[in-house]
Amino acid sequence: MRNTFADTFYEAGKRDKRLAVVVADISPAGSIQKFREDFPDRFVNTGVSEQIMIGMCAGMALRGLQPFAYTIATFTLFRPFEFVRDDLCYQNLPVTVVGIGGGVTYSTLGGTHHAMEDVAVAAAIPNMTVIAPCDPAETRAATLWCAGQTRGPVYLRLGKAGEPDFTSKAPEPWEFGKLRYLKRGKDVCILTYGPIMKVAAGLAERFEKAGKTVSVVSVHTLKPLDRDGIADALKNHGQVVVIEEMVPRGSLAGQVKEIAWDRRARCRLDTFTLQDRFIHNYGSHQDLLAAHGLDLTSISVALGLA
Repeated sequence: MRNTFADTFYEAGKRDKRLAVVVADISPAGSIQKFREDFPDRFVNTGVSEQIMIGMCAGMALRGLQPFAYTIATFTLFRPFEFVRDDLCYQNLPVTVVGIGGGVTYSTLGGTHHAMEDVAVAAAIPNMTVIAPCDPAETRAATLWCAGQTRGPVYLRLGKAGEPDFTSKAPEPWEFGKLRYLKRGKDVCILTYGPIMKVAAGLAERFEKAGKTVSVVSVHTLKPLDRDGIADALKNHGQVVVIEEMVPRGSLAGQVKEIAWDRRARCRLDTFTLQDRFIHNYGSHQDLLAAHGLDLTSISVALGLA
């Protein structure tokens, strides 16, 4: 996702001179290096100064540019929170805040680099849009949308690297604000977003081995959420499963439960999130998911599939 974002942003930047990027301590700009070399007047590295990164983007937007703020997810939102809220959201400026490594992607770097609550934090701020693609193809579609949008600030939550392709053969295109069915079934519907789509895909295979037909849905736009689409999924399936790499408070899982209550849904509903606590484990991404009970084996056991 990280490299796809950088390549897509570079392509868009060649066509649109309003596009600029401000990074914080991504030295020597990592995957953004090519953009920095070819368009140095539209690239700024503020160093370990995330507040300045956000404030600078706000000023650039007020001058007619279409800036992106780019660094590790925890440092795009948590450290400069007041600036995100007041400089970007209060003024409703079209700035994209790109968070690399949402969830526990940075598994070996400890809790300071785990963006476990980023979706809830971003979605709580008025005017903020939240998008979390599940693979490189969705990252490209979301990046192009962000590059051209004028509705206001966006938090674009990305993984890091090595995510498989899940959507290139999807029957439906990526559309802002709409659920995207990657496959359709009648018995079970799995709702998810972000790189943990890999777990959802594995779970769908286990349901299918048990004789069920399964819908797999990318809920890539978390705010504004496609509430009618969620309601239809609850209405049209006997069981709905939500899987997300986010803490339970402020989660998609909580919103799906709310919609299920409001619409008097009668299906079975199971939700799986990160735990509401810091887990002092170090290891692979898979190790961290397992520690939270969010790996394929743990979810399969909970659902009686293993």
